[in-house]
Formats: sequence, structure tokens, C-alpha cells
Amino acid sequence: MNLDALPSIEFMPGYHGKMVHGEHFTWAFWTVEQDAVVPEHQHPQEQMMYVVEGEFEFTLNGTTQIYSAGDLVSIPSQSLHGGKALTPCKLMDVFSPVREDYK
Repeated sequence: MNLDALPSIEFMPGYHGKMVHGEHFTWAFWTVEQDAVVPEHQHPQEQMMYVVEGEFEFTLNGTTQIYSAGDLVSIPSQSLHGGKALTPCKLMDVFSPVREDYK
């Protein structure tokens, strides 16, 4: 499998993702347009976010921080979270268990 060969899907305005699914996880590769917002939400999956490029404002359980290249964020199951790309961004998320809604 080659990441470049995977289709990119716009899952929400400004969030273009390529998804890889294992038996127990989903690995998401995002290209995010500047000023694109993911509204606050929660889900049963545990999530790890990694900022590959750019600056991303992220709110987790009411606390907002700005993350940049190299930063990791651990998002526990059912935690309220959302964010906004302050610049064009590349992000990676790993979800466990699988995000069936991303298939």
C-alpha cells in the first residue's frame, strides 16, 4: 500500500483525509485548510493526534492550546474536543477501536 495512492476525501469543510484501517485501529492522515474548523464533539474511540506541519488550535475538555509541528495530544474516549487550523496543517490521528464512520 502506498499513501499517495489512497483517495483523499473531504470529511468536513477543509478537512481532507486518507484513512488506513487495521483490525483494532484507524490511522488518519489529514491535510487541513487554514481556518477550517472541526466543531466540538466526542466519540467512544481513544484518539492520539500528531501535528506534522502548521499550527492547530485545539480545545480538549474546555482547555484550549495551540499545537505545532512535533506536538502530540492524547484524547481519552468520550472527551469533548474540537479545533481550528490557524495555518494550513498536516495532522495524523490514530483512533482505537476502528472509526467505522470513516470507512
